[in-house]
Amino acid sequence: MSSDTRRREILNLLSEIGEVKVGDLASTLRTSQMTIRRDLEALEMEGVLRRVRGGAISSISRSYEPPLQQREMRERAAKISIGRAAADLLRDGEIAILDVGTTTLEMARAINRRQTLTIIAGSLPIALELGQKPEIRTLITGGMMRQGELSLIGLRAESFYSDLNCDTVFLGVAGISIEKGLTEYNLDDARVKQAALRAARRCVVLADASKLGKIAFATVASVDVVDVLITDAPPTHPVVKALEEHDVEVIHVEPSYEEKK
Repeated sequence: MSSDTRRREILNLLSEIGEVKVGDLASTLRTSQMTIRRDLEALEMEGVLRRVRGGAISSISRSYEPPLQQREMRERAAKISIGRAAADLLRDGEIAILDVGTTTLEMARAINRRQTLTIIAGSLPIALELGQKPEIRTLITGGMMRQGELSLIGLRAESFYSDLNCDTVFLGVAGISIEKGLTEYNLDDARVKQAALRAARRCVVLADASKLGKIAFATVASVDVVDVLITDAPPTHPVVKALEEHDVEVIHVEPSYEEKK
């Protein structure tokens, strides 16, 4: 493996989990620890990571949130499949909360327009999508709109849930790990998610494989609140296995050939 290829792999791992260890990298990339240390030194000089004792961490802040349009294109085939699987969980008459995010937007697109549902949305793109489905009663939380993101935040968005009793919250996350739980880039979004969790009796998390093991800036809740995880990560993924040990039901999806094209 060339040094350029090896360093790209290191950066790919960093983007997924935020921190890497020299020993783990040497084993994964089948090279010596001395070679990995030289790679990390070179990458640090480029400003793309920071070395720490025993490894390296990403130089990108955990509060950095890629733009909505950019996130929507990432792992799109997986998000479509996850959204469809989430929509299949809905039953007529259900009262559901659709969290903000690109994967929950795919869920909104996949919902059967003939289903009779009540859905609470804190995202303008999701509300507009649901507005095209006449059998769905859509409630919008209100609050202050985040520019670019088009999510609704603030005290009004949080208090909207205070006197509601919903069946299921379908939650999008920036990251999920056993140590830090469900995490988000933005503290205001995290607070709204916490309010939504308190209003629902079941939590379904929608997360593609790139989110597993990742830790973002603000913790929303521990993994103990999760009832169901829908993901394209394989059953052997360490986070998946650990969640199953926490009695979380895991629904695995696989993008179809048409979605990958």
